[in-house]
Amino acid sequence: MTLQWTAVAFFLYAEIALNLILCIPFISARRWRSVFSWRIWNWLTPYRNKCFFTMIMVLIVLFLDAVREVQKYSGAEPMHDVKINPNLFDNVHMKLFRAQRNLYISGFSLFLWLIMRRTVTLLNQVAVTVENSAGLQAQMDSAVKVAKQHQDDNLKLKQALLNEEKAMSAKNQVLKLDSEKLADQVKTSEEAVRKSYAEVEAIKRQAKGLAQEYDRLLTEHHQLQNVKSGDKKDL
Repeated sequence: MTLQWTAVAFFLYAEIALNLILCIPFISARRWRSVFSWRIWNWLTPYRNKCFFTMIMVLIVLFLDAVREVQKYSGAEPMHDVKINPNLFDNVHMKLFRAQRNLYISGFSLFLWLIMRRTVTLLNQVAVTVENSAGLQAQMDSAVKVAKQHQDDNLKLKQALLNEEKAMSAKNQVLKLDSEKLADQVKTSEEAVRKSYAEVEAIKRQAKGLAQEYDRLLTEHHQLQNVKSGDKKDL
């Protein structure tokens, strides 16, 4: 195996190992995001896309070269040479096997390189989604707590208003009873005043009658005195 295909083979093994590590179930996406946020990756960010596309171009070139080699040793011309020189049969099949091996190595390397890039992107997206979900869950819990607090406050306010209405109703009942009692007392007082006026009027009439009787008696007394005085003068 030449140096370039040995490097591609090691690159394929590294890709397999990295993809297996990325697929470990007990390592969460948030932890992978923290790993991808290391300072070294931030330093390599300007070169990341360039390296990715450069490696894709290299793998595509190697894959096309492997396809060309497979077609070369699978064609009719090598088989014709084998028929002419039977000693070349093993050599042609060996080269065809190497070309097919190189085709598989380069093809799987290209495929896993794209898969690894997509896996890293999805892990980042999942981590961001989990963080947003956690934030939304915290906001929802806070909103539920505030709503529950408002609901409790509304219940307390309704209970306070109900108690106040009951107290006001009781006070209104007491005031109604007091007003009825005062109305009865006023009615009784009016009747007492009316009776007092009637008694005063009766007393006034009695006093007027007594005064008239007194005047009549006084007049009769004067008349009797005058009669007695006249009789004395006649004697």
